[in-house]
Amino acid sequence: MFTPLIGMPQGAEWLIILAIVILVFGAAKLPELARGTGQALRIFKTETKGLRDEDEKKGEKAEKPAELTASEQERIAELERREAEIKAERERLSGN
Repeated sequence: MFTPLIGMPQGAEWLIILAIVILVFGAAKLPELARGTGQALRIFKTETKGLRDEDEKKGEKAEKPAELTASEQERIAELERREAEIKAERERLSGN
């Protein structure tokens, strides 16, 4: 059976690694480093979730085109009628 030369640190090895990190960065910087790392991970997670959501929305739009219901079509017609009335009124007022 093949035994790897480098394995996962265990027990005392973690303590040595922690001591080296404290010596390199200083005890005062560790909370700041941890906070920065946490924020970076949170941002990364949010961005990847956003990208997945965008891909899903694009897939849904490509699969089925949006069909308007009768009430939505009536609402659009009503808004277009009002828009025409407003445009006519605007022309009437600017003509005086």
